[in-house]
Amino acid sequence: MKLPVNMDGFGRCISYLRISLTDHCNLRCLYCMPDRDQVFGPDEEILTAQEIQTVVSAAAQVGFNKIRLTGGEPTLRRDLVDIVRQIKAVDGIDEITMTTNGLLLRRFAEDLAAAGLGRVNIHVDTFNAAHAKNLMRLDNLEQVWAGIRAAEKAGLSPIKLNVVVALDHNDQDVAELARLTLEHPWHVRFIELMPIGADGSVGFSQSQFVPTRQTQQRIENELGALRPVENAGPSDESRNYKLPDSQGVVGFISPVSQPYCGTCNRMRLTADGKFHLCLLNDDEVDVKAAMRSGGGVDDVAQILLEAVRLKPTGHRLSEGIHTENRGMFQIGG
Repeated sequence: MKLPVNMDGFGRCISYLRISLTDHCNLRCLYCMPDRDQVFGPDEEILTAQEIQTVVSAAAQVGFNKIRLTGGEPTLRRDLVDIVRQIKAVDGIDEITMTTNGLLLRRFAEDLAAAGLGRVNIHVDTFNAAHAKNLMRLDNLEQVWAGIRAAEKAGLSPIKLNVVVALDHNDQDVAELARLTLEHPWHVRFIELMPIGADGSVGFSQSQFVPTRQTQQRIENELGALRPVENAGPSDESRNYKLPDSQGVVGFISPVSQPYCGTCNRMRLTADGKFHLCLLNDDEVDVKAAMRSGGGVDDVAQILLEAVRLKPTGHRLSEGIHTENRGMFQIGG
């Protein structure tokens, strides 16, 4: 039997490309972009919409079928709707999704849906105003609610709320967030802190780490037993559950305490044109240089296959090795 060309050296079929559109963000979450001087990539180093379409076309050519747009914050790209429309036109791409903090989503939801975006993940760590101001440096939660409502109205569903859990910041809010699934058909997903970036971010992630088992126990203590439900597929990083009589799903993403590297199907493209091989490692393969030297879809496809071949079997957190050269805002999660 002929193996798919996008299969890596560990038998994983890599078919999901996460594209960071920018390293800029309109939040300063403590674990992602601490409130200190940050160096952002100059505009000329960020991939253009045409370069992104070239990469997507190459990805589809070698068997990729799912695209997620991330950031930083992707809604800060002025050409976001055009990028979605161009990706939608690529044969072989079955699904386009986006992760956003929702602050600007009210402006774009209808246009994004019309352009071909399928659904959104909205990052919000708490709906407690004081905790949001401290952890996310977010002063106006109503903007997030407006984004959620706009996404629902536009049909960008099922909506998934991504919650990064941090000790003494929002861990006491997890049951109230899970409670939202009783009345809404949303997926509320609790994510473990990951050590990514410079010393400040890594130190915060390590000292404020909350393992999934504690988050799950807190939710069950307050709301009742969680019943496991079938995942979307073997590569779904979320372990999914339902509360009694709930409309939605409670999910747990546990890259530190329960790694899912063995079924990973993801490749990441940074905003400045590098294939980032593993979220928690620094290894990268440059693709922008080839495109700006005249390389086309076929050339990019070969570089992508090389990146797939080099993709590691898993992270090395147990050895104290983590991503140091980039912050989370520069990779897109």
